Amino acid sequence: MMIFVEDFQGAVPVSATRWRVVTYIKGCLLLPSFLTSVTLSSVAGSRALTEKPNKMKIWASEHIFNHPWETVTKAAMQKYPNPMNPSVFGVDVLNRSIDTQGRLHSTRLLSTEWGLPAMAKSMIGVTRTCTYVQEHSVVDPKEKTFELKSTNISFTNLVSVDEKLTYKPHPQDPEKTVLTQEALISVKGISLSSYLEGLMAKTISVNANKGREAMEWVIRRLNTEIEELAATARGTMRVPMAAAAADK
Repeated sequence: MMIFVEDFQGAVPVSATRWRVVTYIKGCLLLPSFLTSVTLSSVAGSRALTEKPNKMKIWASEHIFNHPWETVTKAAMQKYPNPMNPSVFGVDVLNRSIDTQGRLHSTRLLSTEWGLPAMAKSMIGVTRTCTYVQEHSVVDPKEKTFELKSTNISFTNLVSVDEKLTYKPHPQDPEKTVLTQEALISVKGISLSSYLEGLMAKTISVNANKGREAMEWVIRRLNTEIEELAATARGTMRVPMAAAAADK
């Protein structure tokens, strides 16, 4: 069947299977959390989650986490929600599978607020920037790589934002993880498009810094949960041991 994801001027067709009810609230398409078995096969004319030719690399960065790759990967997969990135207000897992090589493939739909400056909104002629992002990730536990690609599926007649994040162990220190991140941005059919691309690149840079802070927050939360579980397990073990000693 055919459903439509709202776009600024019209709608973007999405071929989907087993799609369930969607609703509109304040002009923003909301996808309920039970959408866990949707397969998006064609978005806006089969926009791929890969880099497109003739695009300029607008923004790129590298960051080192002082945590092993396994820890960082777990945190990245549980990144949302977090208090540092409130702009991401919805995450739906559309598909998840393991291939013959043992790699985990995940496709998710993110509901997000871009948070563009007021000047940028007025220049592109919108008052809201609630948008939807399709994200595909591959975790390879053997090679220890985690690659994530995302692309917007709203406002595609105005803006294209393709991001790629790669997590790998540090080549000199296995207790650290290297994140490389890049974004390709294209503003179409608008005057001063290069200026707008620059504004969006700055927004992405700010959000990337917040995202790294969020990763540290998630890691601390996961470590706290592990410590609490360990403490609970130790306490559970002490009770029967104390009872056995009393019986003697």
